[in-house]
Formats: sequence, C-alpha cells, structure tokens
Amino acid sequence: MRVISGKYKGHPLKPVPNRLTRPTTDKVKEALFQMIGPYFDGGNCLDLFAGSGGLGIEALSRGMDKVVFVDLHPKAIQTIHNNLKFLDLKDAAEVYRTDAFRALKAAGKRGLSFQIIFLDPPYTKIAYEELLEEINTYQLLDTNGMIVCEHDASEQLPNFHSNFEKVKTEVYGGTTAITIYHQQSTQ
Repeated sequence: MRVISGKYKGHPLKPVPNRLTRPTTDKVKEALFQMIGPYFDGGNCLDLFAGSGGLGIEALSRGMDKVVFVDLHPKAIQTIHNNLKFLDLKDAAEVYRTDAFRALKAAGKRGLSFQIIFLDPPYTKIAYEELLEEINTYQLLDTNGMIVCEHDASEQLPNFHSNFEKVKTEVYGGTTAITIYHQQSTQ
C-alpha cells in the first residue's frame, strides 16, 4: 500500500495488522480518484470505516484540507495514527474510534459538512441505504459534494436515495465496485 499521487506520492502506508480489514488496492484507489478528482482545491472529507486511512490520506495528498477518520477497531485506529504521524499529517486530521452511525450523528451535532464522504464498510455487513439516510438526516454532504461507496460488485446500490442520485458505478477485477452519489438536482 502506498500513496498514489500528490504531495505524498510514493510514500508507503502500513496496513491494519489483521485479516478483517480489506484495504483498497492501489489500482482501485487510482481509478477512484480519477473519477472524483483527481486533485482538490481544499475542503473537508470524511473517511468512514477508514481501516488504515488510505483513502483519506490519499485525499489529503491530493489537496483536501482536513479529513475526519472513523473506525471501530482499535488496530485500525492505531494504524491510522501511525500513518498520519509518518507523513506528518496529524494537524490535518481528526481520528475517532466509534461506530459509524454514532460518528455521523456527532458530525451532525457539530454542524460539519464534507465535500467527499468515503463509505467502505465490511462488504454485506452494513446497509448503504441506512448510511445514506443518516448522511441526509444530518445534512453532512456539501451542495456540490459526493459520496463514494466501495462495495462488493454483486451488490446493487439504489439509483436514488433520499436527496442523493447515483451518477456512476464502476466494477474492478470482478469483485470490487465503486458507486458515486451527488446531491439530486432541484431543477
């Protein structure tokens, strides 16, 4: 695992030392950022189910100002802290060990909003519809923001949900899919 592009291009990232976490491959990460960026002019990002923090760190490397990393597993949180420390990114990050739904509620109470929200839960363990509903309830997505869902290729995510419209789905290697949502147009 490594940072693919931007300020920290080529720097290695440590994976979470367990077999429960499935890191996003470099190939999928590069394709994903080509779809959503590939570079950013500031902004805030939420990396929910962050694992090693690879997606959020890639976003920081490509120009995001700040990333909130959330994961429930202690080994993942320690790995995120280690990767941020190695790249001297601690000032650009907040790291929380908590349940995803609790994190969304807390972000809503703080009045936070994000240009990008990464959702990469354990495949088939959490319903994306519930996550999208919570993001909508707490108004966590900026007007021109996007929600990036990484999921099993066999799972079909809805075309519309709450105020979100699916704009693209791509499948990689027959097993991994990326689905992107934007706010629905109000025309």
